Order: sequence, then C-alpha cells, then structure tokens
Amino acid sequence: MKPATTESFPQSAATTPAQRWGFLAAISAGLFLIGLDNSILYTALPELRSALETTETQALWIINAYPLMMAGLLLGTGTLGDKIGHQKMFLSGLIIFGLASLTAAFSPTAGVLIAARAFLGIAAAAMMPATLALIRITFTAERERNTAIGVWGSVAIIGAALGPIIGGTLLEYFWWGSVFLINVPVAIIAVIATIIVAPGNIPNPEKQWDFLSSLFALFTLAFLILAIKEAVSPTRSWAVIGLALIISVGGAVSFSKRQKKIKEPLFDASLFRNPLFSGGVIAAGFSMFAISGIEMTTSQRFQLSSGFSPLEAGLLMLPIAIASFPMSIIGGANLHRWGFRNLICGGFIATALGICLCLWGTSHSEEIALFSLGLLFIGVGTGAVFSVASTAIIGSAPVSKAGMASSVEEVSYEFGTLLSVAILGSLFPTFYALHAPSEVADNFSAGVHDAVYGAAASAALDTAYLNILTIALCCALFAAAVTAFFFRGNPKGTSHAHQ
Repeated sequence: MKPATTESFPQSAATTPAQRWGFLAAISAGLFLIGLDNSILYTALPELRSALETTETQALWIINAYPLMMAGLLLGTGTLGDKIGHQKMFLSGLIIFGLASLTAAFSPTAGVLIAARAFLGIAAAAMMPATLALIRITFTAERERNTAIGVWGSVAIIGAALGPIIGGTLLEYFWWGSVFLINVPVAIIAVIATIIVAPGNIPNPEKQWDFLSSLFALFTLAFLILAIKEAVSPTRSWAVIGLALIISVGGAVSFSKRQKKIKEPLFDASLFRNPLFSGGVIAAGFSMFAISGIEMTTSQRFQLSSGFSPLEAGLLMLPIAIASFPMSIIGGANLHRWGFRNLICGGFIATALGICLCLWGTSHSEEIALFSLGLLFIGVGTGAVFSVASTAIIGSAPVSKAGMASSVEEVSYEFGTLLSVAILGSLFPTFYALHAPSEVADNFSAGVHDAVYGAAASAALDTAYLNILTIALCCALFAAAVTAFFFRGNPKGTSHAHQ
C-alpha cells in the first residue's frame, strides 16, 4: 500500500460514479481472491494430501508457499507499483493469479502444486498494495473514498473467513482442484472489468525500486520459516536448522545494510519506537497466528477423527465468519469511544475465552454447541483486533512513511499466518506421533483409517488437537498482556502522527 494521503498520488481523470464503483467491484474481486486463498485449503488439505500422497512437510509447504512469497515481496511491490503504475501492477497480478490457479488445479504432484502456490503468492503481492493505491487514486472525494476503503477492508475479512466454507462446499461436489479452479473465472471477469472501467495507468518512472531489498527480505523469511519447521519436526536435522538460520540472519543483515545505502529504503526500523506502531504490529501478527492455526487444525481434526465431510468441517467455521465481520465494523466505528487497549486486549481475552470453550467442547463428549459458541467468541475477539490493529499501525506512522507503514501492516498479518502454519502446523503431527502407535505414527491421515490402529490413531489426533488449542490459548493470553503494555499510555483511539 502507498501513502494514505491523496496528495501522495497523482489524480486520475474524472470518472462517473458508475465507473468508480464498478472499478471498486473489480478491485474487490481481486482482493477477495487474495483473502480466500489464505484459508481455502484448510478444509481441502486432508483430501489433497490423500490424492497427491504428500508427506507432512509437503502438506505444510503447500499452505505456506503462498503467504511466504506474499510476505517476502510486499515491502517492495508497492514501490514497484509506484514506478510502473498501480493499474498495470494489479492487472499483471490478476493474470498471474489466474494462470497459477489453473496450474494448481491440475497439479500432478505435490512439487508442482507448491510451485503454483508460490506463484499465487507472487501475484497476490503484486495486487495487494495496488488495490488500496487505486482506490485512493480513483475516489478523490473524501466521503466516497472512506466508504470505498471500508468496503475494501470488509472484503479482505470476508474472503479469509469464508475460505474454509467455500472450500468445503466445493469438495462436497467436486475434486480437490476445484478450490483453485474457482479463481480462474473470477480473475478473468476482474481483468475485463478493470480494462473497461479503470481510470488509466499512471506510472512514475523517476520512482526508485530496489530488487535486492525484496530478494533479501524474501530470503530472510523463507529460511527463518524453514528453520522453524525443522526445529519442531520429530526428525529434525540440526545441520539444516543451523544452515537455515545462518542464511536467514545473513539475509536480514544484508537487508538492513542495503536500506542504509539506497535513496528510498523499503523499511525504517525507527517506526517501532512508537509503542502504538509496535503494539499494532504485535496485535496483527498474533491475531492471524491464532485464527490461522485454529482453522487449519480444527478442519483436519473434525474431518479425520470425527468423520465430518469437507462441507461440514467448513460450516463448522461459520461462527467465526458470522462474528468477525460485524465486530470489525463495530470496533472501527467505536474506536474513539472504547480505545485501542480495550478493543485489542479485550479482543484477545475474548479469543482466549473462546478457545477455553473449544477445549471443553472437544474433551467432553463432542459438545458441538459449546464448541461452536467458542468459535463465535474467537470470531468476536479476532474481529475486534482486526478492526483497529491496522489503524494503530498506519495512524501512528508519520505521513511521509505512510506507504512503508502500510506495507509493514500487510506483512504483519501474512507473517502471523506463516508462523502459525510453520509452528502449529508442524507441532500437530509431532504431538500426534508422540501418542500414536508406532505403526501409524508417521502419517495421521492414513493412521485414522487404518483397520487395526484407527481408533488409537484418532485418540492420538484428538490429544494433539487439544495440545494445539492449549498453545493457541497461551498465545492469546500473552498477546493480551503484551498489547496492554504497549497501549497503556494511549488507551483511546488517538493514533495519528503528524510528521
């Protein structure tokens, strides 16, 4: 994303209301796809693993390749959009997204699917900053612009929340590739609509874009995630962990040095001196860590251990979607009344309460009603955090660094997802292996269907799931305490920096 002030953007040619709102619909379609692909695989993963005969590591990389590429490239794609034009950036991302989705849908092997997911992440990184920049260029009237940005934020939340439900619905009637194939017609329609109603591409050839900075950021994240995955694996290799950490640290040092040399750095660490900025980043990361890990493991657990269909597992996530969307709107509208501390800390406490209810419902005779109530509280909590974490990040940054702050905001959410899949996604099979019979300990998907050891494998999977929920509970409580500390000096919604 680019700076939040209209002065930062060249003004587009005058457009009619129909063109402006039609263009918003096209932008929203792209944004919906970005959010959807972050979570749609949660319900598809058990069937996908079986069809492609993936290992545990391959299954996690199928999920993580997408947010990894997006998070690693986001700091630089906004600046590249400034240089070549945000409309061109958005269209390029849409086209790559459609082609990568088509490849993913018909992938013959896990390796091809991982590569396709990586290209989906590249496409999403190209589109994401361009969406908000294009809104700010197109909607020059403040009231219209605020409404459009409100729609923009809501679409992102809806896409992520509906991912498991849409994935489950598709798998009820079609094969696993349909969760990717659905992207293709949406991308085609969005490309056509953008060409017809977009205000025109506005490049700025004088803008500097540094490829090496983006590459160093990507290497830092990729090898950090590799080190984490290897560290929590029961068959860990210390040599791999050490080498991955060395490369990750080397990438971080190279990125830092590079920022001091170039005229327009992608990132300035001094932003974290503002406690509101730091608190917002922590809130964004922890909220995505909790919700991503819970959705991913819950879908797998109920499909494999309780015999839920993909659609039933997807519908089980419905309370989160129902609660998070309106709460994000309510929280944002009442920030000036309730303040950052109450909304963010209260949101994490509500999430922790919801996890407690899920723990109780899971361990006591499958109390689905109680479990669903827990998911409802989780949705309320994460919705409250989502609604104002971005405001804390962007509003506390100087106007001159608003674009940089927007990129950090997006990376915070994606990095939370990355860590969740890397840590909780790796610990899930690890905990299972500790409690399952040795004959089926290496693969819980096959273990629960084993004629001899199926019951024991299901019990081990339930225990592993309870352990994951317990970790998520501890993280939510820790996040509540940490954000309370960062927002202690400014509990109300006054975040704006002047310069």
